[in-house]
Amino acid sequence: MTGLAESIESMEQLATVWRAMVLDREPDADVRDLPGLAVRWADCRFAFWNCVTLTEVGADAALVRRRLNQAADIMRAKKHPGFLWLFEDLLDAGARAELAEAAERAGLQHAFPGTGMAGDLLPVPDPVHPDLTFARVRTDEQLRAYADINSRAYGFPLEDGRDGLVGSALWKNDVHAYLGLRDGVPVTCAATVEAEGRLFVVLVATLPEWERRGYGEAVTRKALHEGARATGLTRAALHATVAGAPVYPRIGFEPNSPMRFYSLKS
Repeated sequence: MTGLAESIESMEQLATVWRAMVLDREPDADVRDLPGLAVRWADCRFAFWNCVTLTEVGADAALVRRRLNQAADIMRAKKHPGFLWLFEDLLDAGARAELAEAAERAGLQHAFPGTGMAGDLLPVPDPVHPDLTFARVRTDEQLRAYADINSRAYGFPLEDGRDGLVGSALWKNDVHAYLGLRDGVPVTCAATVEAEGRLFVVLVATLPEWERRGYGEAVTRKALHEGARATGLTRAALHATVAGAPVYPRIGFEPNSPMRFYSLKS
C-alpha cells in the first residue's frame, strides 16, 4: 500500500472499530457519518469512546477550518468530554501548516500525539515472557482489571475506565482481549478485534510501575497471535501513543500518518 492509502486505512479502521465499540457501550450512541466527519460518541465517562474524526482526503485549509468548527460544536453539545482524532496526512500541506491556529480558533487544544501503524505481519509466534502468564478476558472481574490497567496507564479515574468496559458482552466474547499476569496479578493488557479484513489492536496498557520490562510487547503479541489464529487474518493495524510507538515496529508494524488528539479548551 502507498503511504496515503495506509493513512486512509488507519482513519477507516478507527471509524469501523469505534462504531462497534461505541454501540456496544451505548446502543443509542451518536454514531453518524457526516460530510467530512465521523462521529462515534457513546457520551460515557470513558473518554476514548467519545470520538470525532475528519474523514476527507486532501482537505485544504479552508475546509479544515470548517470541519474543526463543526467538530468542536458537536463536542460542546455532549455531556461527557472526548477527543477529536486527526490524521495529519489526510490534510494538504497548507492545512497542516495552519492546523495549530485553526484548532485554537475552533476552541480546541492539543491533548497528545499519536501515530497510525499497520503491517502484513500475521501470524506471529505465541509469545513467551519469563515474568508473565496470559489469560483471555472472559469475566466481568477480568474486564474490570483490564479497564483499571488502562485507567492507571492513561491517567483516568478508575470509574471512567470501568464505565467504558465493565459488563460488555462484546469484549468478553468477540474481542481477543488478554491480560498479562505477574505472579497471578494483572499488570498489562492488549486486545485485537476483527475489522474489514484486518486485526485492529486496541487499548494496550501496562501499569506504570511495571513499564519498560517488555510486558506491553508480550501481551500485544499474545492478542495478535490468538486473533490471527481465530480469524486467519494476515494484516493488522493500530493507533500508537508516544509510549507505545517504539514497541510496535519490533513486532512488524510500520508507521503511517502522524495523529493529533484534540480536546475542548476548558
